[in-house]
Amino acid sequence: MGAEELQAAWDLLKEAYQYQMGGDYDMAVELYKRSLDLHPTAEAFTYLGWTYRYQGKIDDAIAECKKAIQIDPEFGVPYNDIGAYLIEKGEYDEAIPWLERSLQSRRYESYHYPHYNLGRVYTAKELYGKARHHFEQALKLSPDYALAKDGLAKIRHKVQ
Repeated sequence: MGAEELQAAWDLLKEAYQYQMGGDYDMAVELYKRSLDLHPTAEAFTYLGWTYRYQGKIDDAIAECKKAIQIDPEFGVPYNDIGAYLIEKGEYDEAIPWLERSLQSRRYESYHYPHYNLGRVYTAKELYGKARHHFEQALKLSPDYALAKDGLAKIRHKVQ
């Protein structure tokens, strides 16, 4: 693998991401796959998973995140994403270990997301003390995170 192929793969990933953010999911999928053909990365598998999720293909999204983890077990994003996808499926107990593993990842810049998602899980399980703890942790890490603020407010309302 030469530096040129690696750079081309990253360029395709960036282009795919722009299409994804613009809502052209079919083009994003095509470009992510081309990027992965040139040089498989945890990021490209994870973002392809995001695109599948936007298309309503939750099981495919989970499968792509698992491929990302195989490439880079220290990349925290796919663990969080699998947890979030399992929450969407109502599989709360199954989501917990993925979210906890995300919090242990060395290569991750957004630990507030798994804390927030754990808050969602514990809210659904009516374990409000644990939910409050994770929403508060999310807000310590990202004080302006509106979803965590909303989650905490809902917990406070339920406990009163």
